[in-house]
Amino acid sequence: MIFAVFLETSHDAKTEHMEEAPELLQRDGHWFSLRAGPRQPRQTDRVWDPVAVYAPDELTEEEFQDLFELNRTRVPELNLKY
Repeated sequence: MIFAVFLETSHDAKTEHMEEAPELLQRDGHWFSLRAGPRQPRQTDRVWDPVAVYAPDELTEEEFQDLFELNRTRVPELNLKY
């Protein structure tokens, strides 16, 4: 399974487990593009599923990076080492 993170706003990220990580998918009426991963985090005190990060397709790379940073405090998987 892949742990998918959907970055929606600076204070809202949804997560779910998925079988695959397509480049582009529609969710709740919005298009999301794969921006990172899926990548396997290094093992810590537990084994992690591969992580994939999605963001709204209309965002630029710079906007995605800002959104990623703003959500790091709320989504532990965004802080893992790979």
